[in-house]
Amino acid sequence: MHAVILAGGKGVRLRPYTTTLPKPLMPIGDKHAILEIVLEQLAGCGFTSVTLAINHLGPLIRAFVGDGARWGLQVDYIEEDRPLSTVGPLFGLKEVLPEQFLVMNGDVLTDLNYADLLTQHTLSGSGLTVAIAERTHKVEFGVLDVEASQIIGFREKPSLRYQVSMGVYGMSRRTLAPYPPGRPFGFDELVLDLLARREHPATYPFTGFWLDIGRPEDYDEANRSFEQLRPVLLRDRAGEPV
Repeated sequence: MHAVILAGGKGVRLRPYTTTLPKPLMPIGDKHAILEIVLEQLAGCGFTSVTLAINHLGPLIRAFVGDGARWGLQVDYIEEDRPLSTVGPLFGLKEVLPEQFLVMNGDVLTDLNYADLLTQHTLSGSGLTVAIAERTHKVEFGVLDVEASQIIGFREKPSLRYQVSMGVYGMSRRTLAPYPPGRPFGFDELVLDLLARREHPATYPFTGFWLDIGRPEDYDEANRSFEQLRPVLLRDRAGEPV
C-alpha cells in the first residue's frame, strides 16, 4: 500500500513555532515529531511506500526522514518549486501512483486505521473517500429563524453538529486524470469539481481520536495529552504499545 503525505505547507497559523521547523517536524511529547508518529502508524498498518510532498523547509524533512528505512518504508519525495495547495502536488505523480492510494496531511494526529480506510475506499468504487469526524459548535447567542421579516422560531444558544474532513483521504488515480501537472489546486476545489460532475465522494466516518495540529492551542493540547495518548497513537508492528 502507498501513501502520499502533504508536508509542504508553511504552517502560518502555528507561527512563530514554524519559522525554524516545518510543521510536520514539530515535536509532540518528549521525543516524537508529528511526522515520525504518522510514519510509524503507516508502517504498522502495512503500508510499504510513502511519497512526501515537500516545500517549506523541505531539506529538514529530507534529513529527518531519509529513505524511510528505519520505519521499514520506502520513501521518495516530490518538491514543489511553488506552492501547489493541498491537491496540486499529486498531479505530477499521475503516472507513478498506484490505482488506489492514501493521501493525508502531515500534521494529523489520529488513531484511524489507515489500511481500513484505503480498503473501504477501494471497495466503494468511488474516486475519492473522505475520512470524516463529527464536531459540535456551541453558539453563544440566541438564534432566530426569520422569514418575511417575522420571527418564526427561536433557539437559545443551540449546539450545532456537523461533519468535517479529517485531512485523510482514499483516492483513485483516475480522479487526478483531468488536471495538468503544476496546477495549484485545493481539496475544496477538488470536491466542488467532483460534485459538479456528479461524481460524489464517499465518506469514512470515524469516532476515535483526531486532532489537526493547525493552531497553537491545538499543538499545546497535543503536548498536554500525549502521555495519555501514547498507547493509542504509537504501536509497534505487532500491535503492542511503543
